[in-house]
Amino acid sequence: MAASSPYEQNSTGQNILLISGIVLISLNLRPALASVGPLIGAIRETTGLSNTMLGLLTTLPLLAFGVLSTLTPLFTRRLGIEGTIAGALGLLTGGLFLRVIPTHAALFGGTLLIGIAIALGNVLLPSIVKRDFPNHSGIMTSVYAGMLGLGAAVAAGVSVPLAFDFNWGWHWSLGAWGVPSAIALIVWLPQLKKLTLSRHEKSFLAALKDLGHSKRAWQVAFFMGLQSLAFYVILAWLPEILQDRGLTANAAGWMLSLSQGMGVLGSLVLPYWAEKRTDQRPLVWMLLVLEIVSLAGLLYPEAFLVGLWVSLIGFSLGGSFGLALLFIVLRTSDSETATELSGMAQSVGYLLAAIGPTLFGALHDLSGAWFIPLLFLFVVAILKLISGLGAGKPETID
Repeated sequence: MAASSPYEQNSTGQNILLISGIVLISLNLRPALASVGPLIGAIRETTGLSNTMLGLLTTLPLLAFGVLSTLTPLFTRRLGIEGTIAGALGLLTGGLFLRVIPTHAALFGGTLLIGIAIALGNVLLPSIVKRDFPNHSGIMTSVYAGMLGLGAAVAAGVSVPLAFDFNWGWHWSLGAWGVPSAIALIVWLPQLKKLTLSRHEKSFLAALKDLGHSKRAWQVAFFMGLQSLAFYVILAWLPEILQDRGLTANAAGWMLSLSQGMGVLGSLVLPYWAEKRTDQRPLVWMLLVLEIVSLAGLLYPEAFLVGLWVSLIGFSLGGSFGLALLFIVLRTSDSETATELSGMAQSVGYLLAAIGPTLFGALHDLSGAWFIPLLFLFVVAILKLISGLGAGKPETID
């Protein structure tokens, strides 16, 4: 008889607290990043930073994601999964409030702390799903991936109104997300009563070396990275692209919110749908076709059917993200391997993704238009299709 999961051993009240904690953590892992894009113009005007430097506001967290993802097990061995997540929420809250201080050092320093915090949460959420919900991994992946997208959608939509309609300014518009982050930390604190320390004998570097011999692990990592590269480019620069097409800053912010909202739908639908299939490759094809069509629409020099294009790219990127997270669960046989693959995929993936926002801004600075930067995203989409077809093949990584 198979051993029951920790979820099955919990009381109803404990399960409600656990699920509530996962939902609130997920909601708080994207607003710190999604709130920046719609305010890029205001930040540039106040600080005088170039587009390349402004791209660093998205790139810094991605670099932190890449570096910290491999180091997460060092924290979980001492603090447990639950304690590490609590520490991450504390860092996230502190980084958000630090960005309220009107200096370049506080802006970039707070952003770095935010990146470290989100990196830990990114790696550990798939591990919690694998450990506590082994028989419901598809629906739970859909739930937390959807909440990630919802947090991004709300932040993208309200950041400009908070800054200008409510006269908070862009500093407080960015820093206000420290309040829901602090609430998530409070809700998570009861989980510290049952710290789960790793008992895995093999060092993480040894595990990473073993995974490095797996072609499937690299395909999952590259699919994750290329998806993240495209996602964070759109998150950072879509409002600027749309303002050049004639939209106001407010309207462009809500278009980004629509994109993120459709991403929520993609994140909710695709993992649940994909789990029911033995082979996920047809879904990879579907998502990449939608992404290429939407990029072609964004190349049009006016705001022609812009709502359709941002909806399609949002659904495609959200669905790809949910699928990438599900690959981590489906391609592993236990929570330890899931943590290791999650760390590898997110480390390699986010280091790859880190070049995206800054390179995209630099290509625009050099060309003076959006054609060449958007052409770069077409190339990313083709590479993502190739890696996704490998990651979607039904094989388990030892």
